Amino acid sequence: MNLFKPTLLAILGAGLAFSVSAQAAPAALNLDQLLQQLEKGKLNQTQENKNREARFNAEKEAQTGLLNQANKEKNDALALSEKLETEFEQNEFKLADVSEALNKRMGSLKELFGVLQQVSGDTAGKLKSSNVSAQFPGRDVFFEELAQSMGGSSKLASIEQIEQVWFELQKEMTEQGKVVRFETDVVEAGGAKVSKEVVRVGAFALVADGKYLTVSPTTGTVAELVRQPTGRFTDTAAELQSSNNEVVPFALDPTGGSILNLLVQAPSTKERVDQGGTVGYIIIGIGLIAFLIAFERFVSLSLISAKVKRQMKTDTPKDDNPLGRILKVKDQYPHVSFDTLELKLSEAILREMPKITRNLTLVKIVSVIAPLLGLLGTVTGMIKTFQAITLFGTGDPKLMAGGISTALMTTVLGLVVAIPTVVLSTMLNTRSKSILFVLQEQSAGIIAERSEKQSNAESKPSTSSTSDKL
Repeated sequence: MNLFKPTLLAILGAGLAFSVSAQAAPAALNLDQLLQQLEKGKLNQTQENKNREARFNAEKEAQTGLLNQANKEKNDALALSEKLETEFEQNEFKLADVSEALNKRMGSLKELFGVLQQVSGDTAGKLKSSNVSAQFPGRDVFFEELAQSMGGSSKLASIEQIEQVWFELQKEMTEQGKVVRFETDVVEAGGAKVSKEVVRVGAFALVADGKYLTVSPTTGTVAELVRQPTGRFTDTAAELQSSNNEVVPFALDPTGGSILNLLVQAPSTKERVDQGGTVGYIIIGIGLIAFLIAFERFVSLSLISAKVKRQMKTDTPKDDNPLGRILKVKDQYPHVSFDTLELKLSEAILREMPKITRNLTLVKIVSVIAPLLGLLGTVTGMIKTFQAITLFGTGDPKLMAGGISTALMTTVLGLVVAIPTVVLSTMLNTRSKSILFVLQEQSAGIIAERSEKQSNAESKPSTSSTSDKL
């Protein structure tokens, strides 16, 4: 019995702790008090459950009201949608009827206004890039507005607008046949805007201060070409601007600037030389050295040849020319045999040969090396081009064309150096050989003369001895 009481008390205490509120209850002294506390807790729990049920019912009624309101809005929206669809279908039918009636009333005028709209759009684009617009800016605005208004609405062009289109087209054609001067702001190549006198040659060219100008289609400003064409074109532009109602030659672009823009994109001679790179500069360097050597040799050989010719006209040998120095050998050895004299003359000729043929081999070497260096530059340039094609593909033909053009520039430079140096080398060799031929010819004459004298001297004693015997 004693064991049952503590167990029962523990179970009842646990039930009480689960059912009562969070407030701490006073400790029970006996079973009666514990029973009273349990009964009180049961009553409190029942009341709390009732309150919860009441709140739930109230919230349920509120949700039901919201649901009913949403259903009502949905039904109203569906009804409005059906109404709008019906109105849309009715408007579609009305619009089709009105459009059909408009087409019937317009008749052939519809095609006329369509052509007018197309002409307005095309003319606006042409006037933007026309050189005449430099003198009469803002003409394209009217055509753009007319094309947009006719394309964006069913409003037709008025008689005044049609006449304005005709007037502007006639004005453009009239101005294209005039050469006029006018003042306007010009954007220089450095970026400064300066008011200048501009000469307009129809719709073909604009010139100011001897330079060609262009009209920007986007901004409508007149600007100098950053790259001007070659001198022969700018010279005619300067002559045109300085003329006073005179007929002067002038280079114009019949396309209104397209050919001129392509022309100025062509690289100049300096830019083409720069495309050769390091190999190109090496070729030019050795070419200049070869030309200087060839010039020095040409002058020297010409002077030597002139002195040799003067020496051939006199019997007095001089030291200022090879022939004179060789003739002195004969005087230095007047009694030696012709065999010995021949060796002495050969020695003298060999002594003069380096002075005559000096640096000629170097010119010939340059004529051989220059095209080989050009081929080397071409091969390296082609390797770089193919590497660029590997990286960027073949979608841009300009990439390949520009790379190949740059690569071939070294070959051009090599040939430009090689061809003149070959000619110069041949000319110098011919001139030097002609001088050496004269020396050898005179040497052979001297030997023949000495041989003849010795033969005569030997024959005289034998003749005299024969006569004594007789």
